Amino acid sequence: QTFTAWCNSHLRKAGTQIENIDEDFRDGLKLMLLLEVISGERLPKPERGKMRVHKINNVNKALDFIASKGVKLVSIGAEEIVDGNAKMTLGMIWTIILRFAIQDISVEGKGGRMTRAGGLGSALRSRSVSCRVPRAETSAKEGLLLWCQRKTAPYKNVNVQNFHISWKDGLAFNALIHRHRPELIEYDKLRKDDPVTNLNNAFEVAEKYLDIPKMLDAEDIVNTARPDEKAIMTYVSSFYHAFSGAQKAETAANRICKVLAVNQENEHLMEDYEKLASDLLEWIKRTIPWLEDRSPQKTIQEMQQKLEDFRDYRRVHKPPKVQEKCQLEINFNTLQTKLRLSNRPAFMPSEGRMVSDINNGWQHLEQAEKGYEEWLLNEIRRLERLDHLAEKFRQKASIHEAWTEGKEAMLKQKDYETATLSDIKALIRKHEAFESDLAAHQDRVEQIAAIAQELKYGRTDGGTDSRIPLRGGRGGFWGGVSWQNPARGSPPSAAAAASAAQCPYCSARPFPLLCWKTALEAAARPRRRALTRIPSPQGLIAAHDQFKSTLPDADKEREAILGIQREAQRIADFNSIKLSGNNPYTSVTPQIINSKWERVQQLVPKRDHALLDEQSKQQSNEHLRRQFAGQANVVGPWIQTKME
Repeated sequence: QTFTAWCNSHLRKAGTQIENIDEDFRDGLKLMLLLEVISGERLPKPERGKMRVHKINNVNKALDFIASKGVKLVSIGAEEIVDGNAKMTLGMIWTIILRFAIQDISVEGKGGRMTRAGGLGSALRSRSVSCRVPRAETSAKEGLLLWCQRKTAPYKNVNVQNFHISWKDGLAFNALIHRHRPELIEYDKLRKDDPVTNLNNAFEVAEKYLDIPKMLDAEDIVNTARPDEKAIMTYVSSFYHAFSGAQKAETAANRICKVLAVNQENEHLMEDYEKLASDLLEWIKRTIPWLEDRSPQKTIQEMQQKLEDFRDYRRVHKPPKVQEKCQLEINFNTLQTKLRLSNRPAFMPSEGRMVSDINNGWQHLEQAEKGYEEWLLNEIRRLERLDHLAEKFRQKASIHEAWTEGKEAMLKQKDYETATLSDIKALIRKHEAFESDLAAHQDRVEQIAAIAQELKYGRTDGGTDSRIPLRGGRGGFWGGVSWQNPARGSPPSAAAAASAAQCPYCSARPFPLLCWKTALEAAARPRRRALTRIPSPQGLIAAHDQFKSTLPDADKEREAILGIQREAQRIADFNSIKLSGNNPYTSVTPQIINSKWERVQQLVPKRDHALLDEQSKQQSNEHLRRQFAGQANVVGPWIQTKME
């Protein structure tokens, strides 16, 4: 009964209990759980099977654990426990009680400290179990007995000399409780001749206020000539551990009072560190995105304001944070030194607030700061250059606009339709002079276009610079003049047509393959209107022949580009890479290139036929003009004579 109650006092901490001590330990599960609770250690994982071999294995694990604590078990095997041998089971439980409840009892006395930390001594030797352990200065039994004698010495009618007769009247139990908790027991009202009342009083108070379960029966003790020694020792050891825990708690409280001031100071340092670290890291977190922001401004004034803000950050905002960082490191080192002197664990800041985290964040801040300053200076230099180019563009464009004033309207005039022959000759001479002047302005227009192009690509956002004036209101001052000129003057020569072979979209000469094919596709289309106003197709035929001579080189370039695409596809297939549908660097696909190339191949022969037809038509017209001239030269003088 006592051993069952003792086991349940520990098993209830794990939410379970036993009913029959020789049956409930047979599978080894609750036995292993009991050892884990009283030792505070983890045993090997038990086997959950219901077969005998599983039960034996579990009990063996428990016995091995007991043996590992320095207790040599003799004549106790797992088979006896599994078979429900009550004698062996009780002997094993008694061994556990001795090892974990009685063996480590210590007593302070006049002669110094007497501690039982070694073997279990003669108390382990009983008929139910044979346990051999080395005998130390004082046995566990004698240590517990000495503790009881010291605690009950001041009480009358109490003389503890053993663990059987000395406890029959119940006064010793009450004396132990009164010694440690005098408010629970009215010791002076107890009578030696009423042992049952004394025993029940002690048992009830212990269970109600000390959390010591009732392990003994008062009538059994009184009616037995010699109470069971093991049962008394087991129950008394529970008192020792209950009061020993209270004494340890009181000692710990005294120690806490002694070091409270130091601990409070350390706590303040910890709180100050956490707060300063949090504030500093938050400031770094807010500042780094500002320093990493590379959004360009459109004017120098805005960029200079950014530079001024950065200088304010350097002069005003950053120095206090540098001091905070240094003070934070000083506080951290001071705190660690105090904790080490107080034999306390080192201070571990919250996650993300270590000194290393602060140093890493500060290093990131320094890197962002350095890059930000370099970017600001580069942006200011870029905007200054763009401002200079914009002013240069405005000046040159204004000069050229002044020159083109009225030129396009003059070229569109049809004054030649009503002019006489002499007026026509004067207009021709005037137009030739204009063509010479127009050629002289060609370089100036190219310079203006180059400046505009540089302004366009000088913008970091890829848009058109707002400082480029919109000069298209006059019909595109150079485009209108240069394209109206051939309609009024002589047709362009083959050399002029070849020199004009530049991309109308990107101004490149020679222009890229796609733009080149787009332009050739347009040039290869028959233009009836253009041919009808050119008196001789020889220049167009020569230009077309020169154009056809470039086709082989263009085809090589096309094949090279397609080869790059095929190589990219081969590498992707080899490495099992799935290429995305769109090329992020261009919208041109091999299909577009091949489509345009096939279109050019179709248009070239058509233009050949159109030019040959036009040449035949012009030759026929030339024959008719000569025939007309021969007859007109005969009748003309006659008409002139008659007119006079």
